[in-house]
Amino acid sequence: MRLILVGSPGWVLTGCRYDLCLAQRSAISESTMSEISISPGDPAGPDGRRVSLGQADLQAAAQDGLITRQQAHMLWLRWREMDSSGQPGAASARVAAAGVPAGPRFSFTNTLYYFGGMIAIGAMSLFMTLGWQTFGAWGLATISAGYLLACLKVADHLKQHRLAVPAGILATLAVVLVPLLVWCVQHGLGWWPPGGLSSYSAYHTHINWRWLTLELATLAAGVVMLWRYRLPFMVMPIAVTLWYMNMDVAHALWTEAGHWDWKLIRDVSLVFGIATVFIALWVDVRCRRAREAEWHQDYAFWLYLFGTLMFWGGLSLRDSESELGKALYCLINLVLVFVGAAIGRRVFTVFGGLGVAIYLGYLSHKVFGDSLLFPFVLTLLGLGVVGLGIWWQRHETRINRFLTALLPGGWCPPPEQY
Repeated sequence: MRLILVGSPGWVLTGCRYDLCLAQRSAISESTMSEISISPGDPAGPDGRRVSLGQADLQAAAQDGLITRQQAHMLWLRWREMDSSGQPGAASARVAAAGVPAGPRFSFTNTLYYFGGMIAIGAMSLFMTLGWQTFGAWGLATISAGYLLACLKVADHLKQHRLAVPAGILATLAVVLVPLLVWCVQHGLGWWPPGGLSSYSAYHTHINWRWLTLELATLAAGVVMLWRYRLPFMVMPIAVTLWYMNMDVAHALWTEAGHWDWKLIRDVSLVFGIATVFIALWVDVRCRRAREAEWHQDYAFWLYLFGTLMFWGGLSLRDSESELGKALYCLINLVLVFVGAAIGRRVFTVFGGLGVAIYLGYLSHKVFGDSLLFPFVLTLLGLGVVGLGIWWQRHETRINRFLTALLPGGWCPPPEQY
């Protein structure tokens, strides 16, 4: 299928998030931009110029670096939907009518949303006091179940009114209430394993294998609620629960062994981190390839964050006695830096940069502590990195195009949402 776009100088695909003009304004000439345009009110266009475009043309533009693969894909989906409806704004209208939330931006309103939401989430998790337990297991279960249902009801109402950020916060609070509800039911039925801490507030402060039932229930309920509401912030408690679970699984393993072993905690954290990062990659690819706007959001951010935290923490705690092992640690962190740049995930770049800084600090204090030349060499190295940054900035489009070409189609850098 090919689309016929009518020319109108000065009018350029407004309303499209992946706007060709905004994407690569400097890379497309003014004459070309006047041809690849749509007239909002005059189907014929004042100059009558028409151009026939197909999906192959957009792919060729992406290969030439004028736009990214993701932008080419989204532009084609938009134009194809416009062609089938006959209305220039039909695609955007459908998205708006469906109540699809835009990505959250840093603003005073969103700051109030998240600040208030985190206070409410903390009140029902970290700051649960012993006074609440005076209600008894079933009384507290009734209160938490009422809170949970009320949060979901309000989240539904807010989502219908296209208030995505507060809806996501309320739905997230509902997920956070799941472990409290499960803890109350277990205590009420007498199913809580003997021993351990009896206060729910310890769930967020103490490592214990008895929390695993709460974590499994939270993961199951969180996935179901996420499928129902489709709001990216709901992934946050799921990612935090995976982080908790890696520590509690390690506690169960060393309890079975009969002795405490911090190396086991380190290795379990490394394995959980790798697994979580791979889950994040799978989620990321599916979301980037999604055709439905509600699924075409950044659901992988929190999984990347906590997965990288677990992996990098376990990796950094491995104390190699050989210089080769420490150099390998630096190399892995360098790979993280470039992987983060290639797939557009800053979390890899940040943790990778920290790892390289740790290795350089080790060299300066342990290996070259008495060397007079090392500070000068390190200064030159730092200036060299600055120079590399200047060179990278000048050739960023070409570099990104090269790195993107090495990746599968679904892993091109995502649109900015956070």
